[in-house]
Amino acid sequence: MAAPMLPPDPPMFDDVGRWFQAFLNPTVLIELGSLAVCVGLSWLLVSGLRRAFHKGEPRSILFGTKVIDGALFPLMLLGLGYVAKALLLRWISVAAFKIAIPVLIALVVIRVGAKVLEAAFPQSAWVHPIERTLSWLAWGTMVLWVTGLLPMVLQDLDEITWKLGSATLSVRTLLEGVVTASVVLIFTLWVSSAIESRLLRAATGSELSVRKALSNAARAVLMFLGLILALSAVGIDLTALSVLGGAVGVGIGFGLQKLAANYVSGFVILAERSVRIGDNVRIDGFEGRITDITGRYTVIRSGIGRESIVPNEMLITQRVENFSLADPRVWHSTVVSVAYDSDVDLVMRLLAQAALVSPRVLRDPAPGVSLSAFGADGLEFTVGFWITDPENGLLGLRSEINLAILRSLQQHGIEIPYPQRIVQWRGGPPPAS
Repeated sequence: MAAPMLPPDPPMFDDVGRWFQAFLNPTVLIELGSLAVCVGLSWLLVSGLRRAFHKGEPRSILFGTKVIDGALFPLMLLGLGYVAKALLLRWISVAAFKIAIPVLIALVVIRVGAKVLEAAFPQSAWVHPIERTLSWLAWGTMVLWVTGLLPMVLQDLDEITWKLGSATLSVRTLLEGVVTASVVLIFTLWVSSAIESRLLRAATGSELSVRKALSNAARAVLMFLGLILALSAVGIDLTALSVLGGAVGVGIGFGLQKLAANYVSGFVILAERSVRIGDNVRIDGFEGRITDITGRYTVIRSGIGRESIVPNEMLITQRVENFSLADPRVWHSTVVSVAYDSDVDLVMRLLAQAALVSPRVLRDPAPGVSLSAFGADGLEFTVGFWITDPENGLLGLRSEINLAILRSLQQHGIEIPYPQRIVQWRGGPPPAS
C-alpha cells in the first residue's frame, strides 16, 4: 500500500530551512567578524565626530548623551553593514547579514523616532507611549521581514478594500500612507528641532524672544509642508483641501476664534517684544518672571515657585506691568519705626548702611532713606533699595536687611517703640491699681 502523499511545505518554511542551513556554514564566522569590525569602526567614527562637532547640547538627536545613545551610531552601523554585505556577496553567500540588516533598520527607526520626539516635544507625557508603540511596530515588522511573512501579510492586506467616493482604498494603502506620513513628519520635526537648537543657542533677552518667534514660525511652516507632502505621497487629491480649508476657516471664525486669537497674539508678542523671556511682569494680580513664551500661552513663575499659564490674548488686551522692559532694576522698600527722641541723622545713616549688607542690593543707585511719616508710636523711616534679580525672591532679602537694621539700632541704643495707647475713663473714678 502506497504511503499517503504529504502536502509540500509552504515557501516560507523552505526559506527558513535554507536560511538555517546556510547559518551552519563556516562562512558565518566571517560574517560575524565583519559585523564586529563594523561595530568597532562605527564606535570610533562616532567618537571622533562627537569630539569634533558635538558641543554638549542636552537634546542632540545625532549624538545623544553618550557615544551609542544618539541616532548617529545606528545610522553609521547600518551604512557600514550594507557596505560589508555588498563586499561579502562577491565571494560568499550571506546568512547572518540577512538578520543583521533588518535588525539595524529597526534600530535606526526606533532610535531616530525616539530622539526626534524627545527633542521636539520635551517633557510631554504622551511621547513615551508613542516610543513604545513605535518600538513594537518596528520589531514586529523586522520579524515578519526575516521570516519571509511580510510579502504574504502585505498581499492579504491589499485584498481588504473599500470604496471611498471615486477612489478604492485598501488596508495596505492606508498603512503605507501612515508610514509615509510618519516618516515625512519625523523628518520635518528633526529639521525644525535642529533649526530651533541653532537659533536659541546662546540667546538672551530680547534676542531670545525674536529667535523663539523665528523657530516657532519655522516649525509651523515645515510641519505644514511635511503634511502636504505626506498627503501627496499617499495619493490624496490636494484640490479637495480647498473645501476643507474653507470649513476650517468657518470653524476658526466661530468656534475657534479664541484659540486663533491666542496664536496670533503669541506671534505678535514675540515679534514686537513688548514682553520677553526673563522679564518680570504683573498681570491680573499675578507677579513673576516670564520663563517661556509659546504660540498659545506664556508661562510666568512667581518668586515662591508657583507658575501661571497665561493665554497670550490677555497679554495683548489687558494691562500688563513690565518691571524690566526698559530697565531691569526693580525698587523695593522696608519700613522702620523709631522713638521720637532719636537722632534722626544717625538713624538715617545707620539704615542706609544696613541696606548694603546684601550683595544683591545695588550700589549704584545707592539705597535711599526717607522720613516718610510721623506715626502714632514713633518716627517712620522708609528704606528703599534697588535690585536686578527679583526672580530670586524678596522675603529672604528683606529679612536679611531687617536683621541688619535691628542689630545696628540695638548697638547704638536707638529704641524701636512699642505701640502706645492712652485710655480715658468717663462716668466714674478709675479703679484702684
